[in-house]
Amino acid sequence: MTDAAPDASSDPEAIARNLAAVKARIAEACARAGRDPGTVTLVAVSKTHPAEAVLAALAAGQAVFGENRVQEAMAKFPPLRPAHPQLRLHLIGALQTNKAREAVRVADVIESLDRPKLAAALADAMAKEGRRPALLVQVNTGDEPQKAGVPRAEADAFLRACRDDHGLEITGLMCIPPVEGDPRPHFAWLAGLAARHGLRTLSMGMSGDFEAAIAEGATHVRIGTAIFGSRPKP
Repeated sequence: MTDAAPDASSDPEAIARNLAAVKARIAEACARAGRDPGTVTLVAVSKTHPAEAVLAALAAGQAVFGENRVQEAMAKFPPLRPAHPQLRLHLIGALQTNKAREAVRVADVIESLDRPKLAAALADAMAKEGRRPALLVQVNTGDEPQKAGVPRAEADAFLRACRDDHGLEITGLMCIPPVEGDPRPHFAWLAGLAARHGLRTLSMGMSGDFEAAIAEGATHVRIGTAIFGSRPKP
């Protein structure tokens, strides 16, 4: 399947077609891996696309969305929730500590916990807001200096610190493998880390590699362009 047309975010019919095509690919990947398609959640990454695109996806049966920026998420999603109680929002971008309270307020899942200061900020924000979104630890499986995420060598200790030092319940892991090379060893490594810590959620795989992620145990795949089209230029 080719990527969605650049103007898909303004075309509800195109979004519905693209969603159906992506879900069919997920089902096919699950069949090849001997998995139930119901064990894989599609996170439709709507970052930079307008609320109208989210509404079109909701009308087509999509309920789970991903956003990178807290401010964009806060402007876009709270107005949609009253009419769409099934909506679930994942924050998947790098999160600044000074945005922790807003993130806790708006998100159902925060996928980018990756350092002690952020763990402390989220614990404090949860206490103040009385709300506890699910938390995933982002691991930099390629140890790439330009990427966010806990380095591989520190992942076990960081997971223990989140629980023991900050009182956080971690539900899973997230990664973004290097662009070059086979992503499957990275997905397999993350699955092994999750198994060691008894974590059931594995957010891994995007438009270009989600079939490989499903083969290695992904429970959530994050797909944007193949659904909404190319991101609008700023």
